[in-house]
Amino acid sequence: MRIGFNPNKDNPIIENDFFHQIVIPVYIPNFEGYFKDSFKILKYCLHSLFANSHDKTFVTVVSNGSCDEVVLYLNDLLQKKEIHELIIVHNIGKINAIIKGISGHNFQLITVTDADVMFLKDWQKETYHVFNNFPKAGLVGLVPNSKMVKHLTANVVFDNYFSKKLKFTKVENPNSMQKFGVSVGSENYFKDIHLQKYLTLEKNNSKAVIGSGHFVATYRGDIFKELPFQSTAFALGGDSENLLLDYPVVKNGFWRLTTPNNHAYHMGNTNEQWMVDLNATNESIEMMNFQLEQPVLASNSTNSFSNWFKNKLFYRINYQKKIWKLFLQWKGLTKAQAQHY
Repeated sequence: MRIGFNPNKDNPIIENDFFHQIVIPVYIPNFEGYFKDSFKILKYCLHSLFANSHDKTFVTVVSNGSCDEVVLYLNDLLQKKEIHELIIVHNIGKINAIIKGISGHNFQLITVTDADVMFLKDWQKETYHVFNNFPKAGLVGLVPNSKMVKHLTANVVFDNYFSKKLKFTKVENPNSMQKFGVSVGSENYFKDIHLQKYLTLEKNNSKAVIGSGHFVATYRGDIFKELPFQSTAFALGGDSENLLLDYPVVKNGFWRLTTPNNHAYHMGNTNEQWMVDLNATNESIEMMNFQLEQPVLASNSTNSFSNWFKNKLFYRINYQKKIWKLFLQWKGLTKAQAQHY
C-alpha cells in the first residue's frame, strides 16, 4: 500500500555544471598472478586523475566483478566525493561496463580510460586545445602512436589530402612513445622511423597527430547518444571495442586525432619504480580546484554515401601498398623511410 505523495514526482532534475565525464571500468577479481599489482596501479591511476583534472570533471567508476577490498576502497572514495558515481556489477565484461557508465548521462565530453593509465599535468587543457582547433575532431587521444596512422583515418586523410598542413613532422616525445611499447610487453613495438616521424595536421599554429588508440581517449559526448548495441557477449576483445569506441567516430563524420605530445602513460600490470615516483608527486598535490573553459564543439553533418566513399572506397585506393608508399613520400618521408613505415 502506498500512502502519501512522492515529493520527487514531476520535479525536474537539478542541473549540475559538470561537462566532462571520465568512465573507468575496473576488473580486479583478486591479487594473484596477472592481478598481483593491479590494485596499486589502480590507485596510481585515480590519484593522477584527481591531481590533474579540473573541478567540472565527473568521475564514474564501474567495478566490474572486482573483489571486496577494491570495492571497499572505491566506496571510500565515493564517500569522500573524490569520485562522483560508483557502479558495482558482477563481471559483465569491459564494454558492457563502459556502456553502464555512459548511460543515463549527457556530458559534452566523455573520456573512456583503462584503469592502468597515469594522467599527466595539463592533459585536459591539451585535449581541449585539439577540439577547439580542429572542429571535426570526434576523438582525441593522449598518447601519440604513429602506428595508428591507417586505423580508421581515411576520412581525415581524404578531407586534407591536398593540404600542405597534412604532413610528417618530428615526433615531439619519442621516449614516451617508446615507453608505450614497453608497457604492452614489446620493446620493439615501434620501428625507428615510427619514433622519428608521425603524420600530423596543422591549423592555427596548433598540431594534432593523425589516428589514435582507445585505451585512453576523450570523445564528443554526442557520439554515444545512439549506442550501436545495448550489450555484448564478449568479456574482452572480439569486435565489441571497435564497435563502441572506434566506428561511431567515423560513422558520424568525425576525425580520430591525438595530442602531439604525450599526456598520459600506459602502466600495464606490473608495478615499477617510475610509477612509484610519479605517484608520490601526484599524492603531494591536493585535489585540483582549477577551472578550464569549456571547449566549443562545432556541429557536423555527414551521410552514408560520404562515409562509404571516404572510409571504404578511398581507403581501398589510397592504402594499397604501392599508392600508400607514394603518399608517404609526398607527405614528407624519404623513399627509404616510406619503405619501412
